[in-house]
Amino acid sequence: MLGSILNEIEQKMSSFSKGQKSIASYILNHYEKAAYMTAARLGAAAQVSESTVVRFAFELGYDGYPALQRELQEMIKNKLTAVQRIDVAKEQMGDRDILGKVLNLDIEKIKKTMEETSRVDFNNSVEAILQAKRIYILGSRSALVLARFLALYFNIIFENVRLVDTTSSSEMFEQIMRIGMGDVIIGISFPRYSKRSAKALAYARNMGAKIVAITDSPSSPIAEHADFFLQARSDMASFVDSLVAPLSLINALIVAVGLRKRDEIKQIFDRLEGIWDEYDVYQKPGETAGV
Repeated sequence: MLGSILNEIEQKMSSFSKGQKSIASYILNHYEKAAYMTAARLGAAAQVSESTVVRFAFELGYDGYPALQRELQEMIKNKLTAVQRIDVAKEQMGDRDILGKVLNLDIEKIKKTMEETSRVDFNNSVEAILQAKRIYILGSRSALVLARFLALYFNIIFENVRLVDTTSSSEMFEQIMRIGMGDVIIGISFPRYSKRSAKALAYARNMGAKIVAITDSPSSPIAEHADFFLQARSDMASFVDSLVAPLSLINALIVAVGLRKRDEIKQIFDRLEGIWDEYDVYQKPGETAGV
């Protein structure tokens, strides 16, 4: 059984009305699709009315169908295979104006991230990073893109940054073996969660390092190890994880740290501009491409 909500539905099955049993059966057999259906669409699939679906949610103790839907989504997001994700996307988006639907979903994720991310944890993360002896950055699979982006800018700002290679468990632990008191490790993880990332953060915490966890939910495996929990929504779009809100949060982290070190950063970029110009790194205004 995948989660407590499905257990509860099974346990209460005998007490449901005929219509509610139809809804329950559909959810138990197609939970990955039901989680992203509107009440009207779920009703149509279970051959009951939309109002029956809403009453079903109340019967389970939720304050409405959206609360039941969120619970299902939270339960399954780390359990769906890539094939199931594609099927869910079909149910969720249909075939028309995919661009508009995906962009609107991303806008909504950024709004929710603004509402849910703790300003206290964000500000404390900035302080911990600024005070750190060494900064480790860790992310696996799709989160590796975010880790590399953060490391790109932190390597300009700081001299003590290490991007941890997570392709091998043994090599990963070799890279963080000396982590300890006074160090900070920034772990980034989104569904489907990487076991390696969670194990690495558990080790770092045991060694006395401060943990900044950038993830989507308090139930994420890396959240339990966090000193500072930064929540960013990353609900899936088809087989692709949406990383728009996490990237925006990381952007904010870079900007906040950068503003605290702005005098040093101005000197760094002044020197870099001279190097880039001397070694002809970037195309100059008015210069023909390829020259």
